[in-house]
Amino acid sequence: MAKREERREVIHVIGGGLAGSEAAFYLLKKGYSVVLHEARPTYEDHAHHTADFGELVCSNSLKSKALDNACGLLKEEMRRLGSIMMESASLSEVPAGNALSVDRESFAASITAKLLSFPRLSVVREEVKKLPDEPTILATGPLTSPSLLEELGRYTEKEHLSFFDASAPIVKKDSIDFKKAYFKSRYEQGDESYINCPFTREEYFSFVNELIHAERAQVHGFDTQYFEGCLPVEVLASRGVETLRHGPLKPFGLGQEGMPKPYAVVQLRQDTKLGDYFNIVGFQTNLTYPEQRRVFSMIPGLENAEFLRYGLMHKNAYVDSPHALNEDLTLKNKPNVYLAGQLSGVEGYVESAAMGIVTAYFLDRKLQGLPFLPMPKETMMGALVDYILHFRGGRFEPMNANWALMPLVDKRHREEAIARSLSLIDAIAEGKHE
Repeated sequence: MAKREERREVIHVIGGGLAGSEAAFYLLKKGYSVVLHEARPTYEDHAHHTADFGELVCSNSLKSKALDNACGLLKEEMRRLGSIMMESASLSEVPAGNALSVDRESFAASITAKLLSFPRLSVVREEVKKLPDEPTILATGPLTSPSLLEELGRYTEKEHLSFFDASAPIVKKDSIDFKKAYFKSRYEQGDESYINCPFTREEYFSFVNELIHAERAQVHGFDTQYFEGCLPVEVLASRGVETLRHGPLKPFGLGQEGMPKPYAVVQLRQDTKLGDYFNIVGFQTNLTYPEQRRVFSMIPGLENAEFLRYGLMHKNAYVDSPHALNEDLTLKNKPNVYLAGQLSGVEGYVESAAMGIVTAYFLDRKLQGLPFLPMPKETMMGALVDYILHFRGGRFEPMNANWALMPLVDKRHREEAIARSLSLIDAIAEGKHE
């Protein structure tokens, strides 16, 4: 194996989440010295539970593994560019049907160990309140501290945007009543990864009624703008009594032989390698803790469930990237600072991590004196970058990976688009993208 070239530049990466971890990993492998700033555990954001890098706050799912799924393609692009997320996910994967889900503790521990194995990594455990003048990747995520947001505001001209996000509860498997619940994956996916809790029609309507009228925790300091891809379950239920059973509680493909046909089904996904903890899929919530226990205990099989963690609502901040960023994802008013992750206007674990790779790639080229090359729009990475830089319309909102970002790709030509995307990514990985 060829010795990695050591470079003299010192790069600051602010934020040890997924995007920051990806950026640091990419640059360390390129031979740079990296100072990784992570405020945890001295700074409390009321969402994280550990000081590990790459901790997953909400779900433990990284979405579909299928290449014909937009997020599945994005993960493959990242894997081919040497993603630390994908390496760690392969070591910590738990059963989840066609989805890639992980044991969140071993996943973050793996990322942390990989990063700390580099002697050129320095870790600073304190809150950053002033942006450095050296080359910097800012990847503090949607939970960026108020002090750093205020500092960032000096260079973005416009106010920061924000929306509500929430996490789902986690329960202990041995507290679930398996006289009512059963294991099965939807549409016979080849395994029985999910625990299913079936409702009768009467049980479902009673549950929805209590859910809609349950007491919600108070939140202050920002408007009630929600991200449509991750709505609190009580907000979703309030849109119509049948909404949940056509969304996260849809019963289709989850019938069980010898049991009445379910009217709606709550699924629980394995959260740990041991399989002792499961999270309630789609149950992001802002109900008070007592109300979560009361209402969610109405789910058949969870009457005596022991909650390891309750759901929690938190503020997600991001910048108005089309107005604030240059083509290389640097701040227009402070071009030594690159914005990565959810702070830049993408939404989701995988999307956030992907932007960490993209910014590190752009910065590496710049420090080598190479001309700027945009990430190809024919890749899912490039399509996301194109969205956050060139969105035109009303309020700029975060975006998940989806095929609509590639308007010329229809279902008939998807295989060709996938092959083209991965070919371009391989060229980047091999240093042949010119």
